[in-house]
Amino acid sequence: MFVLRPALILSLGMSLSVSTAWAEKADRDKPMQIEADTMRHDEAKQLTQFTGSVVAMKGTLVLRAARMEVQQDAHGQQIARLWAAPRERVFFRQKREGLNEFTEGEAETVTYDNQADVVTLTQRAEVRILRGTQVADQLTGHQIVFNNSTEVMTVDGQVQGQSGNGQRVRAVLTPRQKPADATPTTPAVKLRSSTQMQTPVPDNKKP
Repeated sequence: MFVLRPALILSLGMSLSVSTAWAEKADRDKPMQIEADTMRHDEAKQLTQFTGSVVAMKGTLVLRAARMEVQQDAHGQQIARLWAAPRERVFFRQKREGLNEFTEGEAETVTYDNQADVVTLTQRAEVRILRGTQVADQLTGHQIVFNNSTEVMTVDGQVQGQSGNGQRVRAVLTPRQKPADATPTTPAVKLRSSTQMQTPVPDNKKP
């Protein structure tokens, strides 16, 4: 876990919901560009499969995975599903709207719904908010969902089963620094003029 100071460190139960500004809204209408080692397209099923060092870019959105499938419906809407190689995780990164900040994270599987503008990270999911190059916030859980339409992120844990494997939601949230001009300053001392001159009293004459 990152050590961030000052920070609010949370170890929560099964769910955490955060409302904030997320992705660049223009990304939704950008074309998706994909690179991979191999590609297979099934016209009847409207399904395109990519394998081997897959890199997908859509505006500021960047996804990297071992395998990816893009399913298109009759209306031309697309849903992309990505899988990591064994013992690895899919990488996700996107710029935040109107800020010099980025959201990035990893999970074993990632789903991107272009129509709903929702990104879902599942299994060993982790998300970091970067302000510039510095990690500000960090969240981990079983599943993390970015709804860019409603600007809400939800983090869910996993109930511990008989196998003993469970995952609680954990978050490290760093307060934003106040602008320098917002720092309180000491008020200037006001001087009051006098119309009379007073002669200092020697120390040995003071009562």
